[in-house]
Amino acid sequence: MKIFNKWEAKEIIFTDLGIAKYLCLKEKIIPHTHGARKSTPVEKAKVNIVERLINKMMRSGQGKKKLSGKFIRGRYGCGKKDLMIKSVDEAFDYINKTTKENPIQVLIKAIEFSAPREDVVRLKRGGVVSNQAVDLAPIKRLDEALKNLALAAFSKTFKTRKELPEALAEEIILASKNDQKSYAVKKRDEIERIAQGSR
Repeated sequence: MKIFNKWEAKEIIFTDLGIAKYLCLKEKIIPHTHGARKSTPVEKAKVNIVERLINKMMRSGQGKKKLSGKFIRGRYGCGKKDLMIKSVDEAFDYINKTTKENPIQVLIKAIEFSAPREDVVRLKRGGVVSNQAVDLAPIKRLDEALKNLALAAFSKTFKTRKELPEALAEEIILASKNDQKSYAVKKRDEIERIAQGSR
């Protein structure tokens, strides 16, 4: 069995062993569990990584922070899983045509390069608020990487004629090369820089 009946996930190489345990590559023709897995970290780790990307793309709103009102994540796709599955399938075809590589491997590389290792938490002591750098848990790193990849795809379709599958494919390819043009890679660097200043 292959993902989308096209891509094998057997010979995928992991370079970031910290999140490798949470990157489920269980092969399904259509990556859709119909909500069988709950949103606890243990259950989330058993959901195919392609399906988790699709689920992140269906979310609405602007994420954790407002992005100057530029775009809203999940525009025209909230709750429409068939539409997002089709978009990701087309994006994978585009990745394969462009890079001549297995798109699952390219996605794994993109996730590994766009997952931040540190973040900042706000601590309040006696009315004084201060920032403290903390190491991120592997499941949180994975969530942040997927969120930023999905967010980047929608930002590239805002006020342009670019279609969502092409925008998603371009973002995944850039992130897999650790390119600074990638929104997800820039976001990772920004988060880690702020955390470094708060040590």
